[in-house]
Amino acid sequence: MRAMRGRFLVLEGVDGAGKSTQAARLVEWLEGQGRRPLRLREPGGTPLGEALRELLLDPGRDRWDPRAEALLFFAARAELLSEVAMPALAEGRDVVCDRFTPSTLAYQGQTEELAAFVLGLDELVVGPERQPALVIVLDLPVAESLARAARAGAPDAFENRGAAFQEAVRTGYRRYAARYPARTRLLPVAGLDPDAVAGKIRACVAEAFGEGFEERAR
Repeated sequence: MRAMRGRFLVLEGVDGAGKSTQAARLVEWLEGQGRRPLRLREPGGTPLGEALRELLLDPGRDRWDPRAEALLFFAARAELLSEVAMPALAEGRDVVCDRFTPSTLAYQGQTEELAAFVLGLDELVVGPERQPALVIVLDLPVAESLARAARAGAPDAFENRGAAFQEAVRTGYRRYAARYPARTRLLPVAGLDPDAVAGKIRACVAEAFGEGFEERAR
């Protein structure tokens, strides 16, 4: 029997877009395909990543230079890739990750100079051989994003930066999708319930990977 090949899948989007919910739904669907998915989040997934997550998302912390934030995110990313994600992919497991480099570009790369800094770090830390096979960006208008985030509870260090910042985040995701169209799908989710969004995500995965996904995606 031919061994299944692991796929590196990333879910992205503004706060409140439903990434965590959809990551869980995607993992459940992949299990139904007979695959062995591993769900991860960024920052997190390792002792270093979880410690940096607590530090970076602390709503009471000072606002740091975006370069400093980006370096910390990439430190967590390097550890997650080396210690967890790449070994799982090598074993033939799919990896579903909630956030990756597109988030760092959107949140910490909001000028041309900062974007170049983030993409330079991505080239050094991730490189071409460890890029995700598919990035799905859940695109949501900022007004709806802020309303959802408010219902979810107390904001973290990034959610409380206001509408203008979140508009720049959304623009950053669109720039990433335009820069890397071969591996990125921009999926509008405004007004869609979770079931509808999950169906669209499954369709994106089936379209991207073909054999082994199409039949049960319908």
